[in-house]
Amino acid sequence: MSKAAVRLIALSVATAAAMTAAPAATAAPSAPAAATTTTSDPFYAYGGSEPLSAFAPGTVLNTRELQYHVVGIPTPLKAVQLLYRTTDAQGRPAANVTTVVRSPTGDRSKAVSYQSFYDSLSPQDGPSRAIAGNVSLGGIIPNVEAVFLAPLLTQGYDVVIPDTEGQQAHFAAGPEYGTNTLDSIRAATKSAQTGLNSDTAFGLMGYSGGSVATNWAAALAPSYAPDVQRKLVGYAEGGLLVDPAHNLKYVDGSLVWSGVIPMAVIGVSRSYGIDLKSYLNGYGLEVYKELEHGSIIDAIGHYPGLTWKKMAKSQYAEPNSIPAFVEAMNKLNLGSAATPAIPGFIAQGNAGLLEGTFGNHPGIGTGDGVMVSGDVRALARQYCATGNSAVKYSQYELFSHTGASVAWAPAALSWLGDRFAGRPAPSDCGRIPTGNSLAPEESASLS
Repeated sequence: MSKAAVRLIALSVATAAAMTAAPAATAAPSAPAAATTTTSDPFYAYGGSEPLSAFAPGTVLNTRELQYHVVGIPTPLKAVQLLYRTTDAQGRPAANVTTVVRSPTGDRSKAVSYQSFYDSLSPQDGPSRAIAGNVSLGGIIPNVEAVFLAPLLTQGYDVVIPDTEGQQAHFAAGPEYGTNTLDSIRAATKSAQTGLNSDTAFGLMGYSGGSVATNWAAALAPSYAPDVQRKLVGYAEGGLLVDPAHNLKYVDGSLVWSGVIPMAVIGVSRSYGIDLKSYLNGYGLEVYKELEHGSIIDAIGHYPGLTWKKMAKSQYAEPNSIPAFVEAMNKLNLGSAATPAIPGFIAQGNAGLLEGTFGNHPGIGTGDGVMVSGDVRALARQYCATGNSAVKYSQYELFSHTGASVAWAPAALSWLGDRFAGRPAPSDCGRIPTGNSLAPEESASLS
């Protein structure tokens, strides 16, 4: 296949994905309402005299109200943005930002925490910055995700949109995605300006990168945020990353999605403070530099046929020969996390051939082009086997990652509506086909 054809496929994927796809402390005074489009927006920096560790997770540190922007154009819709205290991938106190959009018709009794699939290694691409008026290539996705938010708002749901990757853009760091999401809900219900409170019921919703945050939030809630757990009615997600080590093997050599490999290397390095550059060859370092501050828009289709071996020094041709990498991958494996205690709707495409991924490796199998279907089935079955029978699973055999989002979105909205209405959650337990082993990765000896 020619490079021009590959780029055309990648552009179609990108376009379609974007278009469809401790006691609380007193909050600091509100910031000025005017939005800024500079990269040094002072709202994002915590400047208090007390260390962040002095505040409980979810504490509101700063607040501002502004107009909701779409591709830099202000709309009549108002949004409240909150700087809040949370916890990063290494368990350290951190400050993050979330956005609350109030429904024109809602009564503040129900809200959806919507996790964006903005997948980026640049903090400038986060949804809060797009909503505030910033325009960037990587920020296209959170801008056009307004098509997912509009039905929620018109049906009376207030919407909370956290910057799931944090302020350092810790791409793929699932546990941090989860804590950022849970503390965002805490902050949203503590702020008088949002209208949300301790009685507001919440649903979790996200696709692709947003599903990573959604599932980790659901898994961590009982232990990390039991106060939030009591508010949750369920989680709806699609196109899920379960075991990143499997995904890297699945997209190895993909015509469109292989750029995820270097993005994962950079994300893991940054999130867990490990230096993986020493394992890369000259070409690998070149790709690392190109994507160090890039987004998924910069990655998909730009490196057709890229493999781990093309990036790594010969003695590290097997990624499991790098102990630090294996350790980090295992921390990101949802199969080793707790089972959510709330109902879940999980959807997954399985026509990855449509997006240029032809991998079908033993123990991994097929997927939607970037996510591994066997891993998602295995996780759903694991939840059924470990005490949560309220799991609905749908596998779209004719849809790839992008196409599956179109089928998933209305189904997710309907499923969440039933949970808010108190209807019994459906179960597919006993009908979900077998999947892959989600056992932790083991280190391999050097070649």
